[in-house]
Amino acid sequence: MSVVDLPLTVFIVDDEPPARNRLKDLLTDCAEQLPLLVVGEAANGVEALDKLSEVQADVVLMDIRMPQMDGIELAQHLNKLHKPPVIVFTTAYDSYAISAFEHRAIDYLLKPVRLGRLFEALSRARAAVPVRSEVLQELTPEPRKYISIHERGKIVLLPIEKILYFRAELKYITVRTAEQEHLIEESLISLEKEFAARFVRIHRNCLVAKEEIEGFEKVAETDSSEAHWNVKLKGLNELLPISRRQQFIVKEFS
Repeated sequence: MSVVDLPLTVFIVDDEPPARNRLKDLLTDCAEQLPLLVVGEAANGVEALDKLSEVQADVVLMDIRMPQMDGIELAQHLNKLHKPPVIVFTTAYDSYAISAFEHRAIDYLLKPVRLGRLFEALSRARAAVPVRSEVLQELTPEPRKYISIHERGKIVLLPIEKILYFRAELKYITVRTAEQEHLIEESLISLEKEFAARFVRIHRNCLVAKEEIEGFEKVAETDSSEAHWNVKLKGLNELLPISRRQQFIVKEFS
């Protein structure tokens, strides 16, 4: 059996049960002409990410406004999967937001979803490619609530408020919490821009959480080097060096 002959697997994410039920009814109607299989549903982004780490879906029909995690952020985390699904947003957004979707070639369905429009979106989905995370980030001014970590074949969500620092090392970023370290493949510059309200740069390769700064320690100069400052973070024994360019933060956060 070729890939084209396989049924299209579809997953539904919406916090409103009536909306999920309507989509399932419409998908049943679509299945009369388009082979498809509903492989699951979820009421929020966190639940969806957990289930989609276990279930393979070709397409995710996803509401945008949901509690815990909105659809835009969920789509970014889903891009970390080995085979990311194609996202079709379901939205009651205004015309300005819809124009943003169209400008970036992101597929969407206006609520209440119509059968014909859903059938069109699913027909295109087989040949579509997942939207890049950078493009999705452009759609919202809000930073993510979580960082997604790819561990042992699953996507693990790490709440931003638990992160003490981000540190660039070769092509990876070390994400440090009070308990352990994780590795992600993201840009430190992009992380600094997205989380500017919470993190401050102390070095060209390191961002620290402002609220986690416990104090500063000045290291006296030696014969081979000038004096410099280190920062101490709450719950962490490790001292992090502050570059000369960023030493203004000593006064700012003291």
